[in-house]
Parts: sequence; structure tokens; C-alpha cells
Amino acid sequence: MKHKRSQRPATGKPAMPGGLEAVFGVHAVRALIERGETPRELWVQEGGAGARLSELVEAARRGGARIQSRPRDELDRLAQGAAHQGLVAFATPLAFEAENALWFRLEAWPHATPPLLLVLDGITDVHNFGACLRSADAAGVHGVIVPKDKAAPLNATVRKVACGAAESVPVYQVTNLSRALARLKSLGVWVTGTAGEAESLLFEVDLTGPTALVMGAEGKGMRRLTREACDQLVKLPMAGSVSSLNVSVATGISLFEAVRQRHPASPGAVSHKP
Repeated sequence: MKHKRSQRPATGKPAMPGGLEAVFGVHAVRALIERGETPRELWVQEGGAGARLSELVEAARRGGARIQSRPRDELDRLAQGAAHQGLVAFATPLAFEAENALWFRLEAWPHATPPLLLVLDGITDVHNFGACLRSADAAGVHGVIVPKDKAAPLNATVRKVACGAAESVPVYQVTNLSRALARLKSLGVWVTGTAGEAESLLFEVDLTGPTALVMGAEGKGMRRLTREACDQLVKLPMAGSVSSLNVSVATGISLFEAVRQRHPASPGAVSHKP
């Protein structure tokens, strides 16, 4: 008697539309649609997810997206551990902004507020990169600068972690970071690097003018040429037993110190406790 072979569960990554990138999660998909970049295809988890996400699904459908209902395990395998929240969109991959676009923008700066830029040197972890972009968006950063080498890609995980910030904050890729910092200085931007051995505290320096905050990789920090290209080095006060913070946490603290200085509380303002 012949026995039927038991079917093994699929373990490979599901086939996805060619030339497109998967974007996971509600915030990232909403950011796409709000920017007018309707995904070509949208996979929605079978079951109650369709009703829960009906607003986003209908917005995508109106934009011309092809809607497909897929089982959860298929979305899980596609997301490879990321929390997809029952939604996966397929869109054109994100691309870095060209270096020349940064110089054109700064040379003809259109805003009354001085530029606030974030420079990431050697940040290769996609989760840290996405978290840094999220903080940059929240702080109103005008642009993020990364080197062509030793930098994380703008992939689906970055977009997921950034919760839409990867689509809203310009990320400029430069060929030579130390040379780019020198050009920033020639355009009147003050370059402030963060380093544990710095003598000045972050809260002691003026961040109200044109500013570029440079964050280095965890462990190694900024590369030597990057450090030498900075106008000044600062550090965060560390009162506990740990010697440093996660780079995305340090980035958020540093950026919001700049925000605090640029938007000081008006006299008589009342502080409300949560």
C-alpha cells in the first residue's frame, strides 16, 4: 500500500512582484499613500484584517493598487520576522537623494529657520537607521546625510522601523563624508560631532544656528577623518554604570536638544504633567 507523503509547510520566501520592494506595516503603507505613491499591489491578511484596515485598503484601491488576500503565514514568511500588522504593500524601492541636490538646497536655503542636518557615520544596522530617521522626522530635521560606504540600505526594514519617516525625510548619500563635512562648513553650517571623550557637554553648546549633528557607529564611534572634520565634539552626561547609549537613543536626545534651543518656552508658559 502506498502512503501519501505529508505536505511540508512552505518555508521559503513567497514570490513577490518583480522590481518592487515590500513595505510592511500600517504606518509605512499609510505614508506611501499620503505621499501619492500608491503601491502597485497590496496584500491583506485573510480574516478580520480586511475590515480593520478597510480605510487604507480602499485608499490603495482607489489609487489603482491590486488588492490580494493572503494567509498570515505567507505574510510572516515575506516579512521575515518584521511585524507586518496584516498589511504588505509592494512599491518602487526608495532611493537616496543625490549629493548635488544637498548643495543646491543649502546654497539657496529657502527657510527662515537655519538648517538642522543629521549625519550618520558608519550606521550599518537597519533598525538603528530606521529609528534615527524616525527621530529626525519628529525633530523636523531638514535632511540626513550618510556616506556611500559603511551605511545601511534604505530597505523594507528601515521603512518599517521609521514608521513613514524614510519617505518624508530626505536622505542624501555622499561619496566622501569628510569632504562633504568640509563643504558644509564652507556654506556656514557648524558641524558638531558626538564622542564619549569630548570635554563639552551637548547641553553647553549653541545649536541654534545652521547645524549638522554627527553620530558615529556604536562601539567604534565616528571614523578618524570624520572626527577631524568636526568643528567641535560634545558628549552626553552619563551618570550610571553604562558608558554609552544606543545610537538611535543618543540621536533622539541630541536632536531634541537642538529643538529645545530653537524653540525655547515662552515666559509664563505652563508645564503640564501627563
